[in-house]
Amino acid sequence: MMRTWQISTVTDAARARIATARLAAAFGVTPLERTRLASALSGRLRQCLTKGGTWRLTVRTSGGLLCAEVASSPAAGEPPWQVAVDCPDPVDGADWTGVADDTDVLAEALLGADEDTSLVLDKLAEQEELVAFHREELHQTNQGVLALHAELDAAGRAQREAFAAERAARQEAESARRRLTFLADASAVLTTSLNHEEIVSRLPELLVPEYAATVDVWLFEDGDDRHPPAPHPAAAVVAARTGRPQYAADHPGGLPGVDDQPPSALHPTRPLLCVPLPTRRAPLGVLTLTPPGERWDPDDAVMLIELTRRASIALDNARRFEHNRDIAETLQRALLTDLPTTPGLRLAARYLPATYGLNIGGDWYDAFRQPDGSLITVIGDVTGHGLHAAVMMSQLRTALRAYAVDGGSPGVLLTRLHTFLHHLQPDLYATAVIARFQPGEPVLTWAAAGHPPPVLRDPDGRVRTLDAKPGAMLGIPLRQQIADHTVPLEPGSTLALYTDGLVERRAQGIDPGIERLAAALGAFRTEELDADLDSSAERILDPMLSDSERDDDVCLLLCHIDSRTARVSVGS
Repeated sequence: MMRTWQISTVTDAARARIATARLAAAFGVTPLERTRLASALSGRLRQCLTKGGTWRLTVRTSGGLLCAEVASSPAAGEPPWQVAVDCPDPVDGADWTGVADDTDVLAEALLGADEDTSLVLDKLAEQEELVAFHREELHQTNQGVLALHAELDAAGRAQREAFAAERAARQEAESARRRLTFLADASAVLTTSLNHEEIVSRLPELLVPEYAATVDVWLFEDGDDRHPPAPHPAAAVVAARTGRPQYAADHPGGLPGVDDQPPSALHPTRPLLCVPLPTRRAPLGVLTLTPPGERWDPDDAVMLIELTRRASIALDNARRFEHNRDIAETLQRALLTDLPTTPGLRLAARYLPATYGLNIGGDWYDAFRQPDGSLITVIGDVTGHGLHAAVMMSQLRTALRAYAVDGGSPGVLLTRLHTFLHHLQPDLYATAVIARFQPGEPVLTWAAAGHPPPVLRDPDGRVRTLDAKPGAMLGIPLRQQIADHTVPLEPGSTLALYTDGLVERRAQGIDPGIERLAAALGAFRTEELDADLDSSAERILDPMLSDSERDDDVCLLLCHIDSRTARVSVGS
């Protein structure tokens, strides 16, 4: 079905539009679609009227569609304008004849159009309410998303803060562990030495450059002298006087347990930390440090003060040790015997105190005559070291000389010393070798008590160890009778008595050292020993001590029978 209208005026356009709307209603087009059709058609007709001329509106139904077409009349080459809407079910009795062109029909059509518009407006209102509802839902959703983002941001910040706190705590723990490790290692380094000069030299090596840029150690030579000739910062003098650490700079240090002082006139541009070296009596000196950077971390300053305290203890121990060692060495040397001069028998002795550790005072040698003219030579070693060992050595030496006045062989004298030491000092032991040269007899009588065996060089250069069964150590809780041993002597023979410091090495034991001593003694010619026994003793010590740590005393006593003498004439 099809209908056509010629349009050249506004009235023609209104009538055609209304007729089209009524046809759409008659053919079951929904109000929304009718409104869309009317709006589109009105807009197109308004354009056509603006252009002028005559236009033709054609409305037809085809395939369930209601199509409207506007074209110029006559055709001017412009393609026609078309619009189509669905019309699935035409209203019963609807046909093209029902559409009138009079004025009443126009009014009725306008009224129907208003009804359609009202329906559309109602529909639009419902859609507006639905849109508002969805807009509110979207707003609430956005608010929830924003709240969730805020919570996530807060959780992220809390997590970052927790990570930062954990990292800071881990760094602080690592720094504390590093300080404690350094303090333990540095303390071990300082306390292993008993030489105060070595301890002083190690302090800069330990502290520079990690904990200090420079280190100065001011030691008081006299306990009452606080003003040595060399200039020292005023803060160091205050630290020495008060016994408290001082910090000298143009700004407060904020260091725990440290007093602030003005900047030093000697070092005005550098902060100074002056820490006294405390002891139980008075400070030993002052340690003055400059920081490795702008200033010290407070925890580093606490560690430095503790290290200084430990260094002070090490220095005090070293000075006490050196003092006791000097006393022991002085006493030891004072008690060593001036060797007697005997025709036909030459004696040479060497005593070297230990240079490492407090091991001075236990070794001794002696040589003296008995009333019958025999010459007693002895070498021994008291267990223990230091001043106490030196005192006990002097007592044994005196006791031996007293026992020898009554006569007696070496074995008898050692047996008496054993009893004497056991009752005098039950917890102290000693070793000794006694050799007796008798006048007019080419025989050597000797006895040993727990001591390294004597070494005898024959005139032909052969060397043997006198290792016949010795007695046990002197002073042990055991009754013993120490036996004598004899060996023939010929002119040119040399007897070597020594202590274990000459031959014993920790890694090798004592036997290799005895073998080296025998080889060194056997390398001499008899003429050399006759000419200069003292030089021969020195030549023995040099190679024997080349690998020694010198942690024990060394005694060597050489007894040489002059090869130019047919018979020893001891005591003549």
